Amino acid sequence: MSVSDLPMFDVLRSKMKWHQARQRVLAENVANADTPGYQARELKSLEFGSMLASSSLSPVETRTTNSNHIKASSSADLNSGFRGKDDSDFDTTPSGNSVVLEEQMMKVAQNQMDYQAATTLYAKSVGLLRIALGKGQ
Repeated sequence: MSVSDLPMFDVLRSKMKWHQARQRVLAENVANADTPGYQARELKSLEFGSMLASSSLSPVETRTTNSNHIKASSSADLNSGFRGKDDSDFDTTPSGNSVVLEEQMMKVAQNQMDYQAATTLYAKSVGLLRIALGKGQ
């Protein structure tokens, strides 16, 4: 089994490919900002947690080995109070075009930051595996 075949790396590669595809869609939206009747498009969100759940990774659980340890909450309990906010403050223009350049540029910047985070995590994980295998830094 190659190191690149590990499920975590597969998930990170999928995430990076999704960000590349989203960048393409956002660029098309910006390019068609003046096209009458053009409707802005967006990719369906790719959830990292569901990707891990569908992979062959077994869930990691904490174990209390001492009665003085604090029992950890599940991740479902931690995220139950947070809900996404729908930002539908932008309207369609009189020409029927739904592209708002400010909104698209904010999405492009966020997409770029998320892609950079995924590539950094991938590189750091490879570096840690190399150190663990004794292959240096």
